[in-house]
Amino acid sequence: MQQLLNRKPSLKPGTQVDTQCPFCSVQCKIRLTRNEPVPGERRPSYTVEGIPNKASEGRVCVKGMNAHQHVMSGERILQPLVKINGKLTPSTWEEALTRIVDNFVSVTERHGADAIGLYGGGSLTNETAYLLGKFARIGLGTRYIDYNGRFCMSAAASAGVKTFGIDRGLTCRLEDIPKAKCLILAGTNIAECQPTLMPYLTRAKENGTFIIVIDPRVTGTAELADIHLQLRPGTDAALANGLLKAVQLGGWMDEAFIKERTNGFAELEKHLESVSLPEIAELTGLDQALIEKAAEQYGRAETGIIFTARGVEQQTDGHVAVRNFLNLVLATGKIGKPGCGYGAVTGQGNGQGGREHGQKADQLPGYRLIENEEDRRYMAGVWGVEPDSIPRKGVSAYEMMELVHQGTIRSLFVMGSNPVMSNPNADLVEEALENVEFLAVADMFLSETARMADVVLPVTAYLENDGTLTNLEGRVLLRESKIEAPGEARHDWAILCELASRLGKSAYFDFESAEQIFEELRVASKGGVADYYGITYDRLRREGGVYWPCPSVDESPGSGILFEKRFAHPDGKAIFFPVPSRQPQEVPDEEFPLTLTNGRVLSHYLTGVQTRRSATLAARSVDNFVEIHPKTAKAHRIEDGDMVEIRSRHGAFSVRCKVSAGIRENTLFVPMHWGGAQNVNKATTPELDPNCKMPGFKTAAASIRPLKASML
Repeated sequence: MQQLLNRKPSLKPGTQVDTQCPFCSVQCKIRLTRNEPVPGERRPSYTVEGIPNKASEGRVCVKGMNAHQHVMSGERILQPLVKINGKLTPSTWEEALTRIVDNFVSVTERHGADAIGLYGGGSLTNETAYLLGKFARIGLGTRYIDYNGRFCMSAAASAGVKTFGIDRGLTCRLEDIPKAKCLILAGTNIAECQPTLMPYLTRAKENGTFIIVIDPRVTGTAELADIHLQLRPGTDAALANGLLKAVQLGGWMDEAFIKERTNGFAELEKHLESVSLPEIAELTGLDQALIEKAAEQYGRAETGIIFTARGVEQQTDGHVAVRNFLNLVLATGKIGKPGCGYGAVTGQGNGQGGREHGQKADQLPGYRLIENEEDRRYMAGVWGVEPDSIPRKGVSAYEMMELVHQGTIRSLFVMGSNPVMSNPNADLVEEALENVEFLAVADMFLSETARMADVVLPVTAYLENDGTLTNLEGRVLLRESKIEAPGEARHDWAILCELASRLGKSAYFDFESAEQIFEELRVASKGGVADYYGITYDRLRREGGVYWPCPSVDESPGSGILFEKRFAHPDGKAIFFPVPSRQPQEVPDEEFPLTLTNGRVLSHYLTGVQTRRSATLAARSVDNFVEIHPKTAKAHRIEDGDMVEIRSRHGAFSVRCKVSAGIRENTLFVPMHWGGAQNVNKATTPELDPNCKMPGFKTAAASIRPLKASML
C-alpha cells in the first residue's frame, strides 16, 4: 500500500539506545547501536548486544538480535487508514478518530454498550493493558473485553489460583534451575521459545540435574533430557496421574509437608486407588517402566522444579492437567525453598503483566475480581465512579468472536492482536470479522486482521514507547525509549486517552505519560494479589527490576521465592485436586486418523506480524510446514518437500511437508506463525476448557493428503 508520508529517521548514526526485546517472556535487556555509515553501503547497519540483567544474564537470541528490523520496516503504517469503497485509504487522525467515536456512540444508542467489544494483547505494556480495561469499563461501559493471552496462560493461571491462591508465572527464581536435582519440563520447548534460558538448563546438567522432558516431539530441549517421555498428545493429565501413583508406591511423598501445609490429600489418595499404571502406560503410549523411572528420579530428588507450558495447557483439560502436575509438586513438598517450585513458562512478552490489570473478562487491576463486591467498591473509589456503573464480567476471547459472528457484538476494537490468525476455528472468526458492522484495529502493520478493518490506527513500536512489562518470574521491568515515532504513529495509551476525551470521559483519562498511568495502576493494584504499589519508575531505574507482590516502597524486592511459609489461601494452605485420566478431546478415527498439534519455531513469534517483517528472521523460516514421521508419510504416499492438505472436522489448510523421525507416529506438528492458506488454526477445534476457556489447540483429529502439481 502506498504511504503518503516518509518515515523520520529512528536512530542517528553513532547513537545507541538501551531497551529490551519485544518478544518472549524473558524480556532480555539489549543495547541497539546504529553504526557509522560505510562508503558505498546504501542500508544502515546496527549492532545489538545484550545488557547484563537477572533473567537473561546479558544473552540475546536471534529474534532479539533482529527485532529492530521490523521497527525500521518500510511496511510500517505511518498514518491512519480508513476504508473507502472497500479499500483502505490514507486519512487524517481527525477523520479516523471521528469514525470510531461516531460508531461507538451510534452502536451504544441502538444496541447498548455491550454491543461493543475490545480485544487486547499480551505484548501490550502494563500501562496500556490497564488503560484498555479501564477504557472498556469506564470509557465505553461494555462488559466485553478479553485478550489473546487467554490462549497463552489461562490454564496455568487458573490452576495456580485454585491450588496456591495466587498466579505468578514462576514460584521460584530462574537462578534456582541449576540448584534443582530434578527438572520436569512438560510441554515446553525452551530451546526455541525462550532460548536465552537454555544456559540455565545446561548449567543444571553440568551440576548433575536429572532432566525429564514431556513432549510428543524430539525438540532441542528434549535432546538435553535424561528421560524423554514422548507421550500421545492430549494425555498429560493421565501421565501426571501415573507419576503420582508411582511416587506414592515408592514412598516418596512428603507426609509432613502434606499434613502441615495442604488440604484435600485424602480425596487425592482415594482417587489414586483407582489409578492403574498399566492403564496409564497404554493411554499415554509410554513404557510403564519409563514412567516409573521418571517418578523415582523426581520423587527421590532432594530438590526439584516442574515447568509447564502450552503443550500441557492448550488443551480442553489444560486447567486440570496443570493442577495434576501441581499435585505432584505438593505431594513431594518441592516448593517454597531454593531449588524447588513450579513455573508456567509464559509465552508472550507481557503475558504475566497483561493478565494482571484488567484485560481479562473477569478481572479488575491487581488480580481483583470483577464479580467481587469488595473489589468493585475499591476500584470504583480509585476511578471515581459508582460501583454499580462498572460492568459485570464478559466472556473469553474466542467466545467474543462467536458473539461477533452471531451479531451480538456489532463493533470491535482490536489493539495489539491478530485474532483472525490466533483464534481456533479461524474460518468462523474470519467470517465474523468480514460481517461485523465496524472493525477498528490499532497496529504497526497491516496484519491479517487489520486488512479487514474499517479504520486502522498506526501505533508506536517497542523502541519508541515507554512502559513496564512483567517477565515470566513476576519481575516488573521498565522499558524506556528515546527514539521519535515515525510518521504519525501514536502511543497506544495516548489513542485510548483521545478516544475517551471525544466520548466525554476525559476526566478519567487525563494522562500525559506512561509513568502517570503507572502511578494510578500502583494505587489500583494496592492490596490486591498482584500488588505493585511499592514499585515506581525511579525504583525500577535503580534496581533494574522488582518482583511483585511489593506493597511498600520501603520494602525489599523480595527473594523471588513464593510460599516459603504459607500459601495465598486464607488458611495459608495449598489445595490438592483429584484429576481423572481421560482420552484426548478428539480421538482419531477412520476419516481423521492422525492427531494435529501446533507450536512455535525459533525465528518467529506468535502470528508472525512482526517477525515476518524482519528480513533476517523471515529468511530463516520462509513458509509454514508440517512435521510428519517417516512411517506416517510413507503410509500416506507423501515425500519430504511435498505440498499437502491437512483437514480436520473444522477446516483445512495447505503446507509443505517435512519428514522427521523426531515426532511420534500418527502425529502432525505445524507452527502457528503463518496466515492465509497456511494457517493451522483453520483446522483447530473450537472446544474450550470449561474452567478457563482455553481452546484445545493441541489435539485435533486430522487427515493428510498430497497435493499434486496439477492441483496447485
